[in-house]
Amino acid sequence: MGSFTKWLGAGLGFTLGGPIGSIIGFAVGSFVDGVSKEDVLKEYKETQRKRGGASNTQSGDFEISLLILASIVIKADGKVDQRELDFVRSQFIGMYGKERANHAFKLFKGIIKKEVSAHQVCLQIRQHMPHASRLQLLHFLFGIAKADQHVVGSEVEEIKKIAGYLNINQYDFESIKAMFYDETDSTYKILEITKSATDSELKKAYRKMAKKYHPDKLQDLGAEHSKGGKEKFLQIQNAYEKIKNERGMS
Repeated sequence: MGSFTKWLGAGLGFTLGGPIGSIIGFAVGSFVDGVSKEDVLKEYKETQRKRGGASNTQSGDFEISLLILASIVIKADGKVDQRELDFVRSQFIGMYGKERANHAFKLFKGIIKKEVSAHQVCLQIRQHMPHASRLQLLHFLFGIAKADQHVVGSEVEEIKKIAGYLNINQYDFESIKAMFYDETDSTYKILEITKSATDSELKKAYRKMAKKYHPDKLQDLGAEHSKGGKEKFLQIQNAYEKIKNERGMS
């Protein structure tokens, strides 16, 4: 279990404390054989010593936050769907590789068994994680809700609540939602404008959104998270090109 302890202890910053730390302790103590929270804490302290004591947001903090919020959304419709679990796993393998994804899923099995306060967890995330990273969390959660091909209102409502707790405004929420659900005027919603926007307003909105969703804003989380950032950025570009073509703009 040494590699699991190393993955968890070395990857964490702010999530080892507070409500998220309690959830990690429960999951490790109840569902991971041969590992205690003390083992994780020992690895964490050793890593902190090497880092010089900095406990800012680490790549692992994003990973753990993702697992906990994913468990909330997956359970929102009252059942755990295998397709949603498979989506989370495939995304984690894509971002982190198979070994790290396997470690994450050992922990996830425990997290999903625990009743979690979305409000408390999100307050902790909000205090430590920059806005661009919180937007990326939301993007991932919509992917989970869409994974079983059945959009359930309770899941979308849960994501909306999480967005509010994470201090993500309604425009950003609707923009990311429109990237997953093909609704009327979804290209305009992605760019946070209406169909009545002028060509000049469209260009201005595109520049603003391209800046907001630029993958470089996630570089502090590590290269493994830039892929998701690029997906959002590409959807912004695609929405802009589609509207330009519809309007016959050069």
